[in-house]
Amino acid sequence: MTRTPLLLALGLLPILATSACNAADPAASGAQATAPAASTAADQRPFSATEVSRFDQPWAMTFLPDGSLLVTEKRGTLQHLDLASGQKHEITGVPKVAYGGQGGFGDVILHPQFARNHVIYVSYAEEGTLDTRGAAVARATLALDASGAGQLKDLKVIWRQSPKVSGEGHYGHRLAFGPDGKLWISSSERQKFDPAQDMGSNLGKIIRLNDDGTLPADNPFASQGGVAAQVWSLGHRNILGMAFDANGKLWAHEMGPAGGDELNLIVRGANYGYPIVSNGDHYDGRPIPDHDTRPEFAAPKVTWTPVISPAGFVIYSGSLFPQWKGSGFIGGLSSTSLVRVAFDGDSAREAERFNMGERIREVEQGPDGALWLLEDGSKARLLKLTPKT
Repeated sequence: MTRTPLLLALGLLPILATSACNAADPAASGAQATAPAASTAADQRPFSATEVSRFDQPWAMTFLPDGSLLVTEKRGTLQHLDLASGQKHEITGVPKVAYGGQGGFGDVILHPQFARNHVIYVSYAEEGTLDTRGAAVARATLALDASGAGQLKDLKVIWRQSPKVSGEGHYGHRLAFGPDGKLWISSSERQKFDPAQDMGSNLGKIIRLNDDGTLPADNPFASQGGVAAQVWSLGHRNILGMAFDANGKLWAHEMGPAGGDELNLIVRGANYGYPIVSNGDHYDGRPIPDHDTRPEFAAPKVTWTPVISPAGFVIYSGSLFPQWKGSGFIGGLSSTSLVRVAFDGDSAREAERFNMGERIREVEQGPDGALWLLEDGSKARLLKLTPKT
C-alpha cells in the first residue's frame, strides 16, 4: 500500500455526477466475493429484543456513567433518557444543524475522563455560504440537573470539513476515542469522489486529533501542514462506523457505491483507493476497477455485494453474551439486519446475520453487557438485546 497521497488526475474517471446515492444509500445487487451468513429469523435468534423507548430520527447514542443514555436526533435535538424511569429530557445549548438528506445532528461520545470533567463531543452538519455544508465537531461541558434535564456549556467547534461543498450526503462524522487518548473522526467524501485522494482537502479521510482539536505531531502527514496534518488515512467513501478492538486496532466500515460495502482495518498513512478502486460500481452501471487491480491500495477485509448499508458499529467486550466477546456488530440499513463479524488477527468475516425487520441506525454496548440498537426514521425504537432464557 502507498503511504503517500495519490492525486486523482482530472479526466482519470468519467464525469461522476450521475452516481450520487440517496439518503438511505442503498446499492444495487451484484456478484459477491464471499457469501453472507444466512439471516436468522426472529424466533431463532439467541436474544430477546425489548423496546425501551422511541425517538424521532435518532442517529447515535452513548451511555453515561450512571447508566442513563444520550441520544442524538437528526433534526437537531439531544435527548437524555433515564432508563430507570423512562423519562426523557431535551438538552439545551446544542449547535444549530443543517438538516436535510443525510445531514443533521450526528454522533455523541464522552471524553475518556468524563467522570471528572463532564466533557462530551458532538458532530453535526452545518451551513456554509452559497448553499454549501460540511460536518463539524464540537466539544462542550454537559451540565445535568437533578431532574435529568440539562444543557451544553462552553460549546466550542474544534474541527470542520474543508472545504464545505454543495449537497446533503456523505458527511460521515463518526467519532471515537482511541486507546492513545486521541480523538478520531470519520470524514466522508460528500459524494464528490476526487477529494478522497486530495490532501488539500480533509474529505474522504480518517482524522486524528488531540482531545482539544490540536494536531498530534506524530500524524503520518504532519510535515505537510494544513489539513493534511489532520489525516491518518485516505481514500475513503462514506464511513459510518468506527471501533477499536481489544488490541487497539481501529476497524471502520464504509458504504460502497453500487455494491462493495467495506470493512477496513485502518493502518497509519494507508490509502484505501476510493474512487480509483472499489469492489462496487457507479450507480449508472459504469465499472470501477476492483481493489485487486491496484495492490498499492489497502484492500478491505470484508466486502458486501449485495450491500448491507452499514451504520453504527461496536466491538463487543461484555460478558452477557460470552460467545460473542470480541465480535463486531454492525447495523444494517437497507439490509434491515444486525450483522456479526468475527475477527482473527488482521482478518475478518461475516459470521452471522440477524433479521431485525427494520433499518438499524446505531449499535451500542450497555454497561451490563446488553446490546442496544436504534432503529432509523421517525418513531424509531430503542431496543435492548438480552440473552434468551
